[in-house]
Amino acid sequence: MEIIVGGIIEKDNKILMVKEAKKKCYGKWNVPAGHLEDGETIFEGAIREIFEETGCKVRLKNVLPIINKELENVKFLLITFTTELLEENISFNKEEILDVKWILKEELKNMTSENLRDEKLIKSTLKMLEENKLYPLDVIEVL
Repeated sequence: MEIIVGGIIEKDNKILMVKEAKKKCYGKWNVPAGHLEDGETIFEGAIREIFEETGCKVRLKNVLPIINKELENVKFLLITFTTELLEENISFNKEEILDVKWILKEELKNMTSENLRDEKLIKSTLKMLEENKLYPLDVIEVL
């Protein structure tokens, strides 16, 4: 099972999204996220992934419901946090990310799998945000 961590950065009814450069999802928008590395907590991993993909420094605020998904016979746990933007300094590795852009929530809702890396997942995440399905960070215990 693979663990994916990332975060939602909101400002002015927009969400900061990344345009993927990976071959399997080239040119599609996604929430900044990636694989948890050995030796790091999910909190550290989310902050690192957000910074690596956007150049932004954030503080984690809440966690959305954890998503268990299977894709191409690989099981994933996706842990997405809401964040507070501490420092906006858009920069990214052009070999991994093509662009970073603030996109209106309404615009994201109207995008399809043609534009989104995982339409169902991203729209589910937006719905959880709208429904205020946010949980305090202390529901996750790090031992």
